[in-house]
Amino acid sequence: MEFSAKQIAEYLNGTIEGNENATVFTFSKIEEGMPGAISFLANQAYEQYVYKTTSTIVLVNDTFKPEKPVAATLIRVPNAYEAVAKLLQLYESMKPKKVGISSLAYIDPTAKIGENCYIGPFVAIGPNVVVGDGCVFHPHVTIGENASVGKNTEIYSNAVVYHDCKVGSNCILHAGCVIGADGFGFAPSAEGYDKIPQIGIVTIGDNVEIGANTCIDRSTMGSTVIKNGVKLDNLVQIAHNVVVGENTVMSSQVGVAGSTKIGDWCVFGGQVGIAGHISIADHTTGGAKAGIAGPVKKENSTILGIPAIDARKFARCNAVFRNLPEMSAELQTLKRKIADLEKQLGEKQ
Repeated sequence: MEFSAKQIAEYLNGTIEGNENATVFTFSKIEEGMPGAISFLANQAYEQYVYKTTSTIVLVNDTFKPEKPVAATLIRVPNAYEAVAKLLQLYESMKPKKVGISSLAYIDPTAKIGENCYIGPFVAIGPNVVVGDGCVFHPHVTIGENASVGKNTEIYSNAVVYHDCKVGSNCILHAGCVIGADGFGFAPSAEGYDKIPQIGIVTIGDNVEIGANTCIDRSTMGSTVIKNGVKLDNLVQIAHNVVVGENTVMSSQVGVAGSTKIGDWCVFGGQVGIAGHISIADHTTGGAKAGIAGPVKKENSTILGIPAIDARKFARCNAVFRNLPEMSAELQTLKRKIADLEKQLGEKQ
């Protein structure tokens, strides 16, 4: 399917520089452009490619000022990254959706399956499960007893939703993720560790995306909660009784210990570690590898380091750390000079 620059600009409320009748049928990175493709320039580090790309159309920010002639037709928008995301969403929505139940799937007779769903081969759906309309379950998905899945949710192969857990509408659960495994609860005893039964559940809101091999543990009692709009990368660990606020995002290998409450619109970089039984304010940003050992009370905080501290203070501390060898050598020199002075003063007395 082809779209013209004029159609795209109207859809995005953008302005055209070049041929409004230029047409595209695919997407391409700007550095790998080709005729018939639309690319985008959002990061000025890639500006060099806009002058030599063979892509037919390039989305650019309104503020972009070319330093050389550009062969491609430009469509100016307030935010090129957001604009291409919007186009990709449109493109994805136009793909034909799978519908039907494979003869190789197992669905318990007591389960309720909505209309226009796709249930792939070797999917297992347990007793009393409720599945909303328009869901897509790829091969080898398992939905445990009494669990529920909202409308238009897509679950990829080998993902598991344990018994009693709740998944909202318009969610995406990627391959191998596990929703509702037991929380890590053990009581030490003379013989070792006694397992504490985890009798709670996991509740996932709407429009949540969970990456491949990410684990969200069920609560000891009550529910582990992932609120609306949360996006979790691959290999994220959410422990029992955690609450993750709306529209919070976590990069790969973030780990959140039990009973922590995370606010709305927080952002955590790769390998951030968050201690248990603490609260983190809304709009907190944790830089990669930050170790958040205590509560974050101030909203809009940006923190770095282990233990995590204010990002600006961390930068000052890091500047000192880089100079520690020289500072140590200077200190040793000063100590020797002081020792020599003390010796000279002692001889004079």
